[in-house]
Amino acid sequence: MQRLLLALMLCLCSGIALATTNINTATKDELVALPGIGPAKAQAILDHRKAHGSFKSVEELKDVKGIGAKRFEKLKPELAISGPTTVKAAAADRKGGGGVRQSARADAQPVVAAKRDAAAGAIKP
Repeated sequence: MQRLLLALMLCLCSGIALATTNINTATKDELVALPGIGPAKAQAILDHRKAHGSFKSVEELKDVKGIGAKRFEKLKPELAISGPTTVKAAAADRKGGGGVRQSARADAQPVVAAKRDAAAGAIKP
C-alpha cells in the first residue's frame, strides 16, 4: 500500500516539471494559467500572435507589451513554440489558493481529490 501511495505521489509531482505552454497554440485560459499572466496580458499575447503570426522563438514573447525581461525569465521554463500545451493542475496550484483562477481551479479538482483520497487510504489496489 505504501508503494502504491509513493508511486501516486511521484506521478503527481512529476507533472509539475513537465507542464509547458505552447505560446503558438495556447488558448487565453491556458495562458492565464501561467504565473504572472492575467487576462489582459493573455489577450495581448493572442493579439500579438494574430498580428505578427507564430512566434519563431520563446524570446519573441518579450515583444508583447507588458512582458519584460523579469517576467519573461520566470515564464521561460514553462514556454514552448511547438508541441502540445500540457498545462497541469499542479502548475495552476503554484498560484496558491486565493490566486487560482476559476478555470485553473476546475482542472485542479481531480488532483486535489486524488491527494485527499491517497492520504486517507481510500485508494484500492
